[in-house]
Amino acid sequence: MNFEQLQVWQRSCRLSCKIYSLMKNCKDYGFKDQITRSSLSIPSNIAEGEERETAKESARFFYYAKGSAGELLTQIYIGVEIGYINKSESQNLIQETKEIAAMIASLIKIRKGYVSEEHATYDTENLEPRT
Repeated sequence: MNFEQLQVWQRSCRLSCKIYSLMKNCKDYGFKDQITRSSLSIPSNIAEGEERETAKESARFFYYAKGSAGELLTQIYIGVEIGYINKSESQNLIQETKEIAAMIASLIKIRKGYVSEEHATYDTENLEPRT
């Protein structure tokens, strides 16, 4: 399949564009660089994985994309806590990132046969792990 036809690639491209737009006036260049790079890495690794020859190679890049989604999610939470991202806007970003990560997990399942991991849940009101 052509990666451009994958809904997960399309959605992750839009998410990356939202992050770039949101961070365009951020003066903390270290944070801005990190969050934009992680958002850009998601669709880039999906595309690279889809272009690989073997299922094993594809899965490796999908794992990278999923890891970048986790990195992005972390940076969104931190961005809210330090006042770079407004809390109401973060809700959509968090939800979209989680949905994209789940879609990537499905791609990995297709390539590898399974994904075994535990998922943390977060109280997005207080931005603290639920116990």
